[in-house]
Amino acid sequence: MTRTRLSALATTAALTASGGLLTATPASAAVTCASPVWTAQYYANSTFSGTPKLTTCDTVIAENYGTGDPTGVTLPRDNFSVRWSVTRDFGSGGPFTFTAEAQDGIRVHLDGVRKIDLWKNVSTTQRKTVDVTVPAGRHTLSVYYAAWTGAANVTFGYTPITSATVDKVRPLAPTALNAWYDWTGTLKTTLNWPANKEMDLAGYSVYRRLGTSPTWNRISGSVPLTGRTYTDFPPPTGQSYAYEVRARDKAGNESAGSVDRMTGSVDRTGPSAPSGLTVYTGDWNNALRWQAPTGAVRYEVQAADLAAGPYTPLAPVVEPSYLDMSSARGVPRYYRVRAYDAAGNPSAYSAIVSGDRIDRTPPAAPSGLNSYAEVDATTLYWTAPDDFGQDFVNGGTYRVHRSPGTTLDRSALTRVTCAEGSDFSGTHGGCRDLDMTAGTFYTYAVTTVDPAGNESSFSAPLTVRTGDRVAPRPVTGLTATPRADGVLLRWSASTDDDLDDSPFSYAAWAGVPQADGSVRWLGPHACAEGESDPLAVLCGDMPDGETYVYAVVASDRWSNRLSPSDPSVVKVTATELDVRPSVRVTSDWRLGSRGQSTVSGAPAQPSINWSCAVAECETVAGYRMSRWNEATKAYEPRHTGLIPPTAGGPTWWTDTAAVPGNTYFYVLEALRADGGVVATHAWNTVYQNRV
Repeated sequence: MTRTRLSALATTAALTASGGLLTATPASAAVTCASPVWTAQYYANSTFSGTPKLTTCDTVIAENYGTGDPTGVTLPRDNFSVRWSVTRDFGSGGPFTFTAEAQDGIRVHLDGVRKIDLWKNVSTTQRKTVDVTVPAGRHTLSVYYAAWTGAANVTFGYTPITSATVDKVRPLAPTALNAWYDWTGTLKTTLNWPANKEMDLAGYSVYRRLGTSPTWNRISGSVPLTGRTYTDFPPPTGQSYAYEVRARDKAGNESAGSVDRMTGSVDRTGPSAPSGLTVYTGDWNNALRWQAPTGAVRYEVQAADLAAGPYTPLAPVVEPSYLDMSSARGVPRYYRVRAYDAAGNPSAYSAIVSGDRIDRTPPAAPSGLNSYAEVDATTLYWTAPDDFGQDFVNGGTYRVHRSPGTTLDRSALTRVTCAEGSDFSGTHGGCRDLDMTAGTFYTYAVTTVDPAGNESSFSAPLTVRTGDRVAPRPVTGLTATPRADGVLLRWSASTDDDLDDSPFSYAAWAGVPQADGSVRWLGPHACAEGESDPLAVLCGDMPDGETYVYAVVASDRWSNRLSPSDPSVVKVTATELDVRPSVRVTSDWRLGSRGQSTVSGAPAQPSINWSCAVAECETVAGYRMSRWNEATKAYEPRHTGLIPPTAGGPTWWTDTAAVPGNTYFYVLEALRADGGVVATHAWNTVYQNRV
């Protein structure tokens, strides 16, 4: 539209000449513009003052007035202004681009804060673009335009930035999701929801999960929905389902989920087909077994004379097994099974199997094979498999196999004839093997055999070394070392393969050499074994310088052992240390009984007990215990003061400071109050450090 630009003086002259009056154009009636439409207010000045000449609604700000008036309003030819404003919901907000062009001045405000300022009179169009982050929610945009002189145009726009590298703001979650399930008709779930407020909305995605699961699955596809309704056909399993909707913007950001909505579903889905159907054929029946599918509460077993059918139901069962005793022996019969859930929905049929009541199934193998080897017999014993009892009652049995050597050689197996006294039952077995060579390795295995002659696989093999009457060979490497607590014997391990594996594998002997060159053996009780070294032992009681002969013999599992006098047995001679005190003490104890340790090993420290049971005990004030100190060559008290008598019983004392590996000598004295000695008892203990 073209307008003629006149000066203010010319305008006044024209009006005077025509006799007219200059009157203001009345303001337009109140106008309400629905968001996001702009409310436009036109002013007959450049300062937006006074009453607007026109208030109207604009869908866009894109005006080119040229040198004329805006449409629908009469304004001065120069110096007029327009203000546009809109309050709208920006959803989650985010980055936006504001673009302004104007001749003459333009200013843009967001919630009263200036974002663009091109406020000057120009002869050409001026432009500016800015990126602005708009917070979430409702905000007011205001555009101020002033035309001072010359041509007039104005354009403004705001658009969201949809670049995925710039826009990282998730849309708001959709609200007010509705969902309902058609129980009697389509069996579908229908969903709808209100529009999202985002300006850069790409669409929506619908998610579903089982009511008992935390995992959501997108069911609406990878492309966002542009509409706000969705129809789903959930599996008719009788389960509950939860739905939610998420908004997605053009930058690919996805919102959180809406409030969940739960629906149910009709149960029209049967359980899975039974799997693992097998037939165990026997002389009395065809025994069917199968794996129970989840949700199955009963089963229908069907049979046919041909694999292709027709199939006839036999009986409903609630357990995953069935015994068919109606089939003919030796004639194939075919079976299939289907399951039903609690709602009566059937599964598909299982695979087809057949049976002819001829037992071809071997029983399970025995377990726990073990043995007890004697000199003249080897007794084997084992545990039968759990289901062998019925087979055994009806004629089942066991077979014992063996081969020479330490591994089961199937090419060299022989059957063992179990001797009288062997014990067979449906739960266990025992076999005495008398037909074997003494001192030989055999490897055994046992099988079960059912009444139809089906034999199981072998049990786990067991290697046995048979008994003999041959003593182990003499030990080697025997040494004897005198110590303060006895004579320590050490030797090398026997290489015999049948050595007794108990603590009595070896026996150590001490003997007194005789004038004629023979040895008077004292027996193995003179030596004490320790706990950690099976190839060492400590012999003797008090080390008092005596000379002894020592021997060690090995014992096998059948108690065969050499005599220490056997010429082949290695013997060593050793003289004890003499650790006795140089001061001799005469014992004159006459007050009562005494008892003390003579040879002990840790943790049993040297100890003694005594009693006082005569009239003279009335004069005893207490007792003193002294121990020989080799360094000072004297007996020294082991306590402060006196040991008080024990009323009505024996008095005990233990040397808690004694160290294993020594021999200790003590003097016990009963004392009167004036220090006089009533009675004396000398005693000693070999406190051995056993290995």
